[in-house]
Amino acid sequence: MLTAFIRVFRTPDLRKKVLFTVFIVAVFRLGQQLPTPGVSEKAVNACEGIARSSGVLQLVNLFSGNSLTKLTVFALGIMPYITASIILQLLAVVIPRLETLRQEGQTGQAKITQYTRYLTVGLAILQSTGIIALARNNTLIPGCTQTLIPNPTIFTIATMVVIMTAGTAVIMWLGELITDRGIGNGMSVMIFTQIIAVVPSQLLAVYDDKGTLTFAVVLLMAVALIAFIALMEQAQRRIPIQYAKRMVGRRMYGGTSTYIPLKVNQAGVIPVIFASSLLYIPQLLAQLFRPSATSGWAFWIQNNLIFSDHPAYVVSYFLLIVFFTYFYVSITFNPTEVADGMKKGGGFIPGIRPGGPTAGYLSHVLSRLTAAGSLYLGLVALIPLVAFGLLGANANFPLGGTSILIMVGVGLDTVKQLESQLQQRNYEGFLR
Repeated sequence: MLTAFIRVFRTPDLRKKVLFTVFIVAVFRLGQQLPTPGVSEKAVNACEGIARSSGVLQLVNLFSGNSLTKLTVFALGIMPYITASIILQLLAVVIPRLETLRQEGQTGQAKITQYTRYLTVGLAILQSTGIIALARNNTLIPGCTQTLIPNPTIFTIATMVVIMTAGTAVIMWLGELITDRGIGNGMSVMIFTQIIAVVPSQLLAVYDDKGTLTFAVVLLMAVALIAFIALMEQAQRRIPIQYAKRMVGRRMYGGTSTYIPLKVNQAGVIPVIFASSLLYIPQLLAQLFRPSATSGWAFWIQNNLIFSDHPAYVVSYFLLIVFFTYFYVSITFNPTEVADGMKKGGGFIPGIRPGGPTAGYLSHVLSRLTAAGSLYLGLVALIPLVAFGLLGANANFPLGGTSILIMVGVGLDTVKQLESQLQQRNYEGFLR
């Protein structure tokens, strides 16, 4: 593997791509440290420790690399773009125009990308306005009594909204630069960077607070979980396909065998993000209403859905992950379309008739794989969350299920891209 890395830097164009990616990541990290004008940096630093122990901000703060609670220029992170992409994928099922664009190839995809950018900017305006309103009312970080915005005039608030929205647009641009001229998917690399940036400080906090034994146990659990996730992310069911021979002019085509790779985790990390986002909404509403009484829905949410190791939170989180896994797979993989495409190309599954029986067989196999994939996602998301909670690690510990799923997935995808680039130049890849 070390030899493969050396060959990457010995190849001029690959070296340029890797160094360009590193440069963009460095610019991105710089933006995550720049405070937004109008924010009291002294108050933010005083509340930083409280913010890390807050379960309400867990998901949003995770995807911003702890920039949200610092109210930096890139405070919103990549979350508005992720939300916009998910919304457009869901709307493609119910809006025929989007479905037609998705089937038009590169031209249609460029149009969908343009719509995603517009929606991202709109969502960034809404999210930045809400976050600044919470910060102005001193409710952004529960338990923090510092005044985060000393001079909350209309001009200051508008300036902060514009700067945070512009920061999200810059992140989109940086991500697209990595995709076009660097290595890996730009947006995935951005998310990976935001998550990995907080790992050293959080590991040091666990070591300082809990001692050497707990620190060693946490590391062993994290390594075992990474190995398990890497194994499951690579697992797939290969459906064999045989193409019949046919004459085109004077040439014989077909007669080849291939397969459809159906992954066990066909939905990726999207169901976990969906479930976390949905659980975040009632937490945010309860935080806005500030329940002071000992009854009511807001009080129940504060007691049951705020803390990630509470049984109600764990059960709700698991059931939502299972539901969204089935839902997302059903809208992204259409067995009928796959069966029709195979039939038009002269392909068939051995022992299965083309057309309807093939679609039924694919649907049956996919449902069983999705059952295993949903249980896998639910367990990976919950086991570290509960285990680290018992060990005393805080709710935002970055080696939890969601963050490890993203880190391992992006890492594997980036290594595969480097591997394909090396193999094109007749080099051996990372995996021999």
